[in-house]
Amino acid sequence: MNQANKHSQSEIEAKETILEITEKLGIPQIERHLLLCSDQTKPKCCTKEASLASWNYLKSRLKELKLDRPTADRPNCIFRTKANCLRVCSEGPILLVYPDGTWYKNVTPEAIEKIIQEHLIGNRVVAEYVFYQRPLPETGKVAELENLESDSEQ
Repeated sequence: MNQANKHSQSEIEAKETILEITEKLGIPQIERHLLLCSDQTKPKCCTKEASLASWNYLKSRLKELKLDRPTADRPNCIFRTKANCLRVCSEGPILLVYPDGTWYKNVTPEAIEKIIQEHLIGNRVVAEYVFYQRPLPETGKVAELENLESDSEQ
């Protein structure tokens, strides 16, 4: 078997593995994805300790409330990612909620609890911590845009 064939075979095996991981993590059921500026290489928006306290709180609360994985009672889940830096180097930690496009500042554990209860569970943005909002376009809108682009190319 030559090098190219070995690479192709390992890609196929990796693809099967990634599909299994995708299902196990509940990626198809993600309702929201949270990105938290935490554990920064060069802390600017807040101390590394403050960001890690917020990260640890977010991670444990989502798990405690069973929001981090789909369940029989709740078919959707909330994914979380620790981001080294979201490039808003002021009033951190910064939390971004997608697809809502809601940017929160000063997300201490207390603020995170309020965001979990009011925004993630209650579907009400917590205005006192918001500094910017720009939702992602709806899937249908993205498809419409793609169709418009392909029509204009012809």
